[in-house]
Amino acid sequence: MNKRTIYLLIILSLFFQIKTSLASKPDTTLLQWVNPLMGTDSDHGLSNGNTYPAVALPWAMNFWTPQTGKMGDGWCYAYDAKTIRGIKQTHQPSPWINDYAAFSLMAVTGDLKFKEDERASWFSHKSEISKPNYYKVYLADYDVSVELTPTDRAAMFRFTFPENKNSYILLDGFFKGSEVTILPEQRKIIGYCRNNSGGVPDNFHNYFVAEFDKDFELTHTWDGDKLNENSKTATGEHVGAVIGFKTKKGEPVHVKVASSFISPEQAQLNLDREIGNKKFDQVQSEAKQAWNKELSRIKVEGGTDDQMKTFYSCLYRVLLFPRKFHEINDKNEVVHYSPYNGEVLPGYMFTDNGFWDTFRAVFPFFTLMYPELNAQIMEGLANTYKESGWLPEWASPGHRGCMIGSNSASLIADSYLKGIRGYDIETLYEAILKNTKSYKKDITSVGRFGAEYYNKLGYVPYNVGVNENTARTLEYAYADFCIYKLAIELGRPQEEIDLFAQRAQNYRNVFDSETGLMRGKNQDGTFQSPFNPLKWGDAFTEGNSLHYTWSVFQDIQGLINLMGGEKKFISTLDGVFNMPPKFDASYYGFTIHEIREMQIANMGNYAHGNQPIQHMIYLYNYAGQPWKTQSHIREVMDRLYTPLPDGYCGDEDNGQTSAWYVFSAMGFYPVCPGRDEYVFGSPLFKKMTISLENGETFIINSKENSSENVYINDIKLNDKNHKLNFIKHQDILKGGILDFKMSNKPNFKRGTKKSAYPSSMSK
Repeated sequence: MNKRTIYLLIILSLFFQIKTSLASKPDTTLLQWVNPLMGTDSDHGLSNGNTYPAVALPWAMNFWTPQTGKMGDGWCYAYDAKTIRGIKQTHQPSPWINDYAAFSLMAVTGDLKFKEDERASWFSHKSEISKPNYYKVYLADYDVSVELTPTDRAAMFRFTFPENKNSYILLDGFFKGSEVTILPEQRKIIGYCRNNSGGVPDNFHNYFVAEFDKDFELTHTWDGDKLNENSKTATGEHVGAVIGFKTKKGEPVHVKVASSFISPEQAQLNLDREIGNKKFDQVQSEAKQAWNKELSRIKVEGGTDDQMKTFYSCLYRVLLFPRKFHEINDKNEVVHYSPYNGEVLPGYMFTDNGFWDTFRAVFPFFTLMYPELNAQIMEGLANTYKESGWLPEWASPGHRGCMIGSNSASLIADSYLKGIRGYDIETLYEAILKNTKSYKKDITSVGRFGAEYYNKLGYVPYNVGVNENTARTLEYAYADFCIYKLAIELGRPQEEIDLFAQRAQNYRNVFDSETGLMRGKNQDGTFQSPFNPLKWGDAFTEGNSLHYTWSVFQDIQGLINLMGGEKKFISTLDGVFNMPPKFDASYYGFTIHEIREMQIANMGNYAHGNQPIQHMIYLYNYAGQPWKTQSHIREVMDRLYTPLPDGYCGDEDNGQTSAWYVFSAMGFYPVCPGRDEYVFGSPLFKKMTISLENGETFIINSKENSSENVYINDIKLNDKNHKLNFIKHQDILKGGILDFKMSNKPNFKRGTKKSAYPSSMSK
């Protein structure tokens, strides 16, 4: 062998080594930290998140997920499951709300099995890869690997088969009405599904199209439990399609899938526009870029691997909901099928959100980080009102009867008061005012159930048949504060401004000075008796008096005054943490999962797994002891969140429990949306760089930060001493540097003067 040949072989060897090294190089982007399996180890008795691994783009119209549960089961993916029934398109915001417009794809080999129980294949998490932009699993019973990557309204599958004469791909149209048509000459399956859990008009359909890159050698359909051999179409309660072919070992079969709520033609347009002739790896790469673009808006440094994973996994959850329910037509116009009146109309529409949860931190996060998206969501709210006559307090996809309050007022006021424009605020204000006067007769969670009592008496009575009455009073009063602030900004009549300022103080009407807590109040003005502050439900919503007493976001100083001063206020706060996790579940007749999650958290009666109390830790800032906020905040972040399948301490709820973590890791939290203040806690990372939509950069430094150094000794904003216990929204938007000097000992002097306290109506 001559020298030239030897040199050539060496060069080729080096080339292949480099290529192999690059190919196997681990992901070093922020996406590497996201674990979509966080929170999936849950069931109806104990929620560690009640999440599923959503394979989707941010705010996408369609999500995809592996399906371990039976068709129609809200717990569609359980971490402790052993088998997978298919990969389904899902729109589920919560297992309690359940899914709609779902259908699935599944691969089988050998004997044809199409019924979901029979076709289910064993799988292992050891042979599963779950990322927001990519999912892969090995179906052990069939020796098939399934890969999936998404776009907004479409997705691409890659099924890698073994050598087999009988290889199949199944499309399951699910129950409650479906149709499939196989078009062999076009290598397509088209059809629709109509499954839903409520909140849809009579003409509701999800039209789908699936394109394959391999010829079909056989076509079957099924209807219920009956297989129709050599059939190409089926319509019924529950139908599906089967296409079959011979495959070689390692042969990939690609499937491009898209859907539309508007028409079959729009489904095809969505597929052509979002995938077209793209290869699988290109779609996967573009989805990765889309996620990294959003995740990199907040870059964190100086944390442990687990903290990085938890932070970015939470941020991923914040960026999923509300989902886009609009599409782009052939004229490049934004249009949507209305889940309220069944018409196809122009403009934006978003859905799958419960504002009782998300008004607290998710939407304030959008007002800070995504004002353009926020404006689109606001326009979608205006469209909802025009199409249904009401604002969507809980939508999936249309109005649903769940939770309480008229918290849409908070979203709208917070957006407008923070300077976001580009939507019809006059229509939204009209909708807000309508909310204050009545409710939707068939869905009492829309509008204000008990409004006639609240407006006359200043509270919703305990004994007039309106459930969760004291919680409603408190939430209506907070909403009235938001209306009051918005009315001033819009230049409304002074009489109207005064009315809502007065109603914002209605929380006082359900405060019992004898117990120092919020308590149900009868129509005649007497308080409910007997009264147990540990009783969940009854006068409250998924909580007790110790949780809801703090729901006076707008006037913490007023609450302090009612309690008898700061000393009593602090001792009551302390008592929630220091007491044992006792409870009274008699209202429900059993121990609901929210109670159990509080009990096992070992933080006394503090129930972080549910939303009403999540702001409560920050309230020490209003009474001169901010170091207690700092200590408790870090304990919650350190103990109650992990990046594992049991990583949450209760329902994740459309990003809210995640948004709490994201904000808290920044070192501040929006205690009162509708105000321009974020109250300080304890930052988690040594450095955080926030890229704002206006082009400015806001940097948060806490160089001495550690697991021991959780206390704030000093704060500087742009090199100037910052003595307040909060930071203003506009100060963040201007960009700059916020420096926290951290210590392992509390600073008993900083933030103790009233001049440092966050705002209150009574201040």
